[in-house]
Amino acid sequence: MAERVFTQVYVAVGALIEKEGKFLLVQEARGESAGKWNHPAGWLDVGEDPVKGAIREVKEETGYDFNPEHIIGIYSRVKPEARNAECGLGHNFKVIYTGTISGEGSGHSSEIAATGWFTSAEIEDMNRRGKIRHPDMLPSIKDYMARKRYPLDVVNHFS
Repeated sequence: MAERVFTQVYVAVGALIEKEGKFLLVQEARGESAGKWNHPAGWLDVGEDPVKGAIREVKEETGYDFNPEHIIGIYSRVKPEARNAECGLGHNFKVIYTGTISGEGSGHSSEIAATGWFTSAEIEDMNRRGKIRHPDMLPSIKDYMARKRYPLDVVNHFS
């Protein structure tokens, strides 16, 4: 894996997985985000197909096999808290997929303390209490609930 450098915009991929009115979230195990919840997501590796990156992130963080069906949206987030003299301002684009899962979830990994299923109201309450890693997850839930769906091929990958 290439070294992470924040001097330019970078890409993250994630999955918004809903089942019976609840969304699958992961609880961070390490670092400054320890104890906070997020949807399964992470950095896209250099040269990696975004769809495959989302599949990888879900597997690594939950143990589930993810079958992406649609893109919910592409979100741009500037992170002023990531500003420093060497790297400038943290800014990422996040591609959020939705689809189905199969297999047996592992529940955790070295980076994930737990997994859980939550309603959108529970997630909003968690955000108010400071229990969500990034509030940028909330617009993707809103877009999902509004039935926004884009075909997977809206993002083309060439290598």
